[in-house]
Amino acid sequence: MAKEIFKPVIRFIAMSDVHLRDEHSREHDRLVKAINDAYKIAEAHPEYKNVDALVVAGDLATSGSEAQFQRAKEIFDNNLKDETKLIVSIASHEFHGAGVEPAYEKLKRILNSDGDTHEAVNGFHFVAVSPSSGVSVNDEKIAWVREQLTQAHKDDPRKPVFMFQHPHVSGTVYGATNWGEDELNIVYNDFPQILVFSGHSHAPINDPRSIHQQHYTCLGTGSLSYFELDEFDKACNTIPENSENCAQMLIVEADAQNRVRVYPYDILTGNFFQYVWKIDEPSEPDSFLYTDAKRYKEALAPYFKDGAEAVVSDITENSAKITFPQATCDDQPFVNSYDIVIRRKDNGVIESQKSIWSEYYFYNMPETRSIGFDRLNSDTEYVARVTAKGFFHNKSSNSLTIEFKTK
Repeated sequence: MAKEIFKPVIRFIAMSDVHLRDEHSREHDRLVKAINDAYKIAEAHPEYKNVDALVVAGDLATSGSEAQFQRAKEIFDNNLKDETKLIVSIASHEFHGAGVEPAYEKLKRILNSDGDTHEAVNGFHFVAVSPSSGVSVNDEKIAWVREQLTQAHKDDPRKPVFMFQHPHVSGTVYGATNWGEDELNIVYNDFPQILVFSGHSHAPINDPRSIHQQHYTCLGTGSLSYFELDEFDKACNTIPENSENCAQMLIVEADAQNRVRVYPYDILTGNFFQYVWKIDEPSEPDSFLYTDAKRYKEALAPYFKDGAEAVVSDITENSAKITFPQATCDDQPFVNSYDIVIRRKDNGVIESQKSIWSEYYFYNMPETRSIGFDRLNSDTEYVARVTAKGFFHNKSSNSLTIEFKTK
């Protein structure tokens, strides 16, 4: 297959949920690294070497204190080049301290941002809206967003418009089930060329569901602080183990033909994830590649490779640990999760069942996964079965089974 010819005329960073603290913290270092990595990536490009904008879609600060805003200013002053436009919106976490109005005052005084912004960068429209309170927008802000998008549409109805809000739009990207708001959807539906970037959930951006297209395009922006996932059936609930090993951002490019490329990037390891989101005609929903109708219908089933085996260890009177290799999938670089079911061998009754993630959100995924079970019966024979699950309600075409007996 011939390599795609794509010559960017704009490049920007999109992120959210940085959660800077009063004191020096890992989030401080991750934000500095994110900026510096972006410049290195730009400089390595054979033709276009600029980073034209950095956009933070809310929760830059943990509680909106003076110290946190000043820390943000220090980072940006010391690391952003003059070529890079800074666009910052605020949201619930900035309001946690002194409230809404003081947060807006600090944003303006320290970072020179109004929170609601419409900027032109290299001829592309950037619109960012901050909540009225919490993560909600009032009627005045809804009207303001419609006015800004109408202006951008009149300028060029086919050109992508980059829209930023803190919460996801309900029913769109992964994370929107628990962390979505629907107030602006009725406005967005009239502007198919928009790309709405949002955060709030801390959901991983390398999840294939972190891009969603229907009437327009939505993208999750991840976090630089910790992961939270939007599934409630897992053994660890929604906060995975080692959740603090999280620092992700999007690098976005567009070309003169209005094509957009979005590159999910892992800041911790300095690597791009395996996905590149491609939006060739932002204003034409019929051209969209990442629709639910398409992906849930066409998703391939994951599978365990030949020779894969589950292993049982640490067997006691009432507990055991199941370990197994990662499954694979031909249309995704990894699988989402695993269901592990333990049945009594004599009658097939389920004794225990758990679901765990594959840990796909870490760039360096583990080669195997393990899960412990307790509350088993002593001196009892069991059959454990491991089934892999994809991201679109698809289960593995084969499973791993193993028998064991408690002491």
